[in-house]
Amino acid sequence: MSNHPKNPVLFPYARDQGHLETDVVSTGDLPEAAVVENMMQKTYEMHVDLSEGTVASYIPKLAEADPGWFGLTLASATGSRFSSGDSQQEFSIQSIAKAFVYALVCDAVGHEEVRERIGVNNTGLPFNSVMAIELNEGHTMNPMVNAGALATTSLVSGSTWEEKWEFILQGLSAFAGRDLELDEGVYASEMETNMRNLSIARLLQSYGHITVDPARVTELYTRQCSLRVTTEDLAIMGATLANGGVHPITGTQVVGADVSRDVLSVMASTGMYEASGDWLFEIGMPGKSGVAGGIVTIAPGKGSLATFSPPLDPAGNSVRGIHATRHLSHKLGLNLFSSTARARQ
Repeated sequence: MSNHPKNPVLFPYARDQGHLETDVVSTGDLPEAAVVENMMQKTYEMHVDLSEGTVASYIPKLAEADPGWFGLTLASATGSRFSSGDSQQEFSIQSIAKAFVYALVCDAVGHEEVRERIGVNNTGLPFNSVMAIELNEGHTMNPMVNAGALATTSLVSGSTWEEKWEFILQGLSAFAGRDLELDEGVYASEMETNMRNLSIARLLQSYGHITVDPARVTELYTRQCSLRVTTEDLAIMGATLANGGVHPITGTQVVGADVSRDVLSVMASTGMYEASGDWLFEIGMPGKSGVAGGIVTIAPGKGSLATFSPPLDPAGNSVRGIHATRHLSHKLGLNLFSSTARARQ
């Protein structure tokens, strides 16, 4: 019996075996469209019958999701989109919103202030940990865990709470290239069950790291998590960050290129919570997951992959989504760290 301590995170799964000669390196562009389209469909077919995982139930409305839903979309930095499965099925964005709200706040407040006030380091603890706050003298560690996301939301621009909500709604809609809408049912369900987030916000207030009404901050955070998206929306949102903050279809500069760089850096190191190191080691892309079953990953300069499938692993990440993302990261050259030796001149 091994004396090594057990990894508390049940990720990564076993790596794809065989056919590694078809892997593509990270440099350059995506493969040609026909190759991408074929690989997306093959990946969907490979994983659509997976039956592992459990649909989230701690938010009652999420428990109503069909466990068979499975959608994939890859959006390039030039605006091309490739989809398979239930790519038009809407679901709540949940924690994936953290990355894009953080981008909006970074753009409005600036690099130094956000780094100082929110932090950029991994906690190594669960996403809703109170201990992480206490161990760091009441300071948040990064914007991808709930404490950091609540602190980020408290910095949103606007003189009234309605103006703050409009700032978030318009900003995330600009990332998606269409007007996003609130899922009222999910929002109501979350408001009935978000006592822990409210407690975290009040704890941060007690340390002086939230200086506005913690109840209103929690409500605003809950609203942003309840926006409805599809994998096509998420892929385009991610492709905007991959494209230096410029929407690949509308051409709108949603955030600055420096902001995109900062957000992708934080997503890479903290976006998958305590599994972020494993994720980067095995998949090699900045990523962010949500408990409704969405995952968005980004290959800077190339594009973004979004997956949706409600059954989750014990860490709260979509099982089909992880399998599909891992496969495509190798087969389409999305892993940032994949390279081959150059011939000597």
